Amino acid sequence: MTLSIQHLYDLVGGILAVTALMTLADRQHSRRFSSAFFWGLYALVFLVGDSLPPVWVGVGVVVMALIAAFGGVGIGRHVERGAAQTLASVQRLGHKLFVPALAIPLVTMLGTVSAKYLVFGGVPLLDPKNTTLVSLGIGSVVALALACWLTRETPVQGIRESRRLTDALGWALVLPQMLGMLGLVFSDAGVGKAVAHVTTTYINMDLRFIAVMVYVVGMALFTIIMGNGFAAFPVMTGGVGVPVLVGMYHGDPAVMAAIGMLSGYCGTLLTPMAANFNIVPAALLELPDKNAVIRAQVPTALALLVCNVFLLYFLMFR
Repeated sequence: MTLSIQHLYDLVGGILAVTALMTLADRQHSRRFSSAFFWGLYALVFLVGDSLPPVWVGVGVVVMALIAAFGGVGIGRHVERGAAQTLASVQRLGHKLFVPALAIPLVTMLGTVSAKYLVFGGVPLLDPKNTTLVSLGIGSVVALALACWLTRETPVQGIRESRRLTDALGWALVLPQMLGMLGLVFSDAGVGKAVAHVTTTYINMDLRFIAVMVYVVGMALFTIIMGNGFAAFPVMTGGVGVPVLVGMYHGDPAVMAAIGMLSGYCGTLLTPMAANFNIVPAALLELPDKNAVIRAQVPTALALLVCNVFLLYFLMFR
């Protein structure tokens, strides 16, 4: 049997479904019905999304957005260990705590590089089209097994911890997946052409330095709005990068793409929309200020953005 990406989707969907049921069973949860409905809808996307009409999936996404917008996703009751128990566990395990975490990238790398050799009876063990993602799923399962072995806990406790972290992250957990497709939607909707029209009409693109600055800063701004550099890239590259920097000024597209994406990542450092980078760490570290990570990154992001303008200007047109 070939392990495919659908098996990973089924695993994620199953965990989300259990999270929804546990939330529904939590009578002390102030928003248990709306929260359970939210995670249940998200679970359905992974479990049966391919079998549903696209319109139904779209309606489900809109409903999830409305639930989150009106504060329907809340935090339930969780029994946490005391400080003394946590300290005793840390002292007992020591640096072994890093073993499950390091197992994920290790197994992912091994699965990716050895996938072509894992063929039995002419059938590949790992889906050749999604080797890295399938290996990541296997690595996560291995990490859970190692964590249970080291801590002497059960997988059920792992599910409880999964729900606690899911509650801590809330709707932000869904945001990266939603934003990942936004660039394609914007591209199909013609946003890139609209950006090209606005920039060429109201900005003097006859000056090469101005064109470079518009592209670099635009990548950062669109990333701030959409929360994802990959979503901003097709918009700014289709609107300014290809027609102006490459078409008019005959710049190197490889340099444009590399520094353009780096400029987008500067925007990633500045926006709460990039929840997986900025909001998730704050939630996991239980920081009192959810924007503390962003505040610490502002000087680095702005300085790097200025450097990118000059790097692109001097390197792209050599």
